[in-house]
Amino acid sequence: MELDVRYRSTRDNGKILKASQAIIQGLSEDGGLFVPDIFPKLEVKLEQLALMDYKEVAYEVMKLFFTDFTEEELKYCIERAYDSKFDTEEIAPLSYVDDTYYMELFHGKTIAFKDMALSILPYLMTTSAKKNDVKEKIIILTATSGDTGKAALAGFADVEGCGIVVFYPKGGVSNIQELQMVTQKGANVKVVGINGNFDDAQTGVKKIFSDEEFKAELKQMGYRFSSANSINIGRLIPQVAYYVYAYSRLVKEGKIAAGDPINFTVPTGNFGNILAGFYAKKIGIPVHKLICASNENKVLYDFFETGVYDKNRDFILTTSPSMDILISSNLERLIYEITGENSDECKKLMQSLSGKGMYEIAPEMKAKCKDFVGGYATEEEVLERIHEIYDRTGYVMDTHTAVASFVYKMYAHDTGDTTTNVVVSTASPYKFTRSVMEALEGKTEKEDDFVLIDRLSEMSGMPIPKAVEEIRNAEILHHTVCEKDGMKEEVRKFLEKL
Repeated sequence: MELDVRYRSTRDNGKILKASQAIIQGLSEDGGLFVPDIFPKLEVKLEQLALMDYKEVAYEVMKLFFTDFTEEELKYCIERAYDSKFDTEEIAPLSYVDDTYYMELFHGKTIAFKDMALSILPYLMTTSAKKNDVKEKIIILTATSGDTGKAALAGFADVEGCGIVVFYPKGGVSNIQELQMVTQKGANVKVVGINGNFDDAQTGVKKIFSDEEFKAELKQMGYRFSSANSINIGRLIPQVAYYVYAYSRLVKEGKIAAGDPINFTVPTGNFGNILAGFYAKKIGIPVHKLICASNENKVLYDFFETGVYDKNRDFILTTSPSMDILISSNLERLIYEITGENSDECKKLMQSLSGKGMYEIAPEMKAKCKDFVGGYATEEEVLERIHEIYDRTGYVMDTHTAVASFVYKMYAHDTGDTTTNVVVSTASPYKFTRSVMEALEGKTEKEDDFVLIDRLSEMSGMPIPKAVEEIRNAEILHHTVCEKDGMKEEVRKFLEKL
């Protein structure tokens, strides 16, 4: 018998919603994140998954969590999401390089892993709105550290019944990331740079979500807010599918036997991607360790080492900007889990983070984090790793993947753990060409981005993705930059023109 999975807020156990309601709402009114009240197990054997393609695996995963969707509704969403917008038939192919596997999640429309979930979220959102007879237009508000923004814009552009506003840290993303966003077409989209960092953008969006007066004003105008960040359960659950798929490919290719454990090494900023790996374990994938790879903003590494989460430190701009984050929002879902699903305790810890910028978990809670192990890479180590792997194998990786690759190398060396490992490769090297070429050739500051892109193509033999060619001569359509306290006003201006 299929279980009926409902969603609770991490800060209020009494708040229970259906999946479609949680998807529309995005964030709970109390500031908490929605989590499943139970974790069902996969209904097919691991050997059967090995015979399925990506869409079939995605259906087996999502039907467990989105139990108020009919089979027809869910398959409709999946079919439209995972189609020819991906440039490989595999959707999420595995490459074997230098004794480990790289799961390439960058073959979608915007060449980053966010495409894996943001290709389906608009369909889940519009289906959810119909199911719940939502009359208001849904306005997606999203803060991005570089990749979510473009993937969300591409997913929601010109979707009927939706509008989208994306905030990004001006000067805190790569040139290619910024160009991808500010050239986005669509009558229902707005892109705003903020003078601040990603945490400022994320905090600003959460403040707007919890502004009851503004929400009432919106309702009168016929709008309601939702989110495309991984704080939205409709964004997080589709990510679980690619962990299950990676395992199924290794079984299919005879690299592991069904039931053998594997490790995943994940470049981590907001904690959503690696949390999806944890959820894959909870539904039945034999995951031994989730290796949490940080850049020099190593707040998560310190947390797993000490049990203290402390954002009171310098914010460092690195060559892996999507991980330049000191408030990892999705960690709250893990905290809720390790409190024994105690929403009062979770709320208290989150209030401490909001007030003092830190919290400390009890030793028994830290013991429940045993599935995770932290590691980090310095800027120098990241660039060296890109160079080293290219020199030895000819394989080119982006800076975020290099963080994970280096952390895995150190983990394997320090622990002697020979469990099969999958590095989660989150972006195309073309998204961070300047940093990648600096790693391969040395200083590049005087050269144009697109000259470097052409040279990377020559060196690597990798075709330049369509997503990059499209912005080569594209017109910049979004010029707005605001202070972090001006975000609400920018949303209001957008809605008045919509």
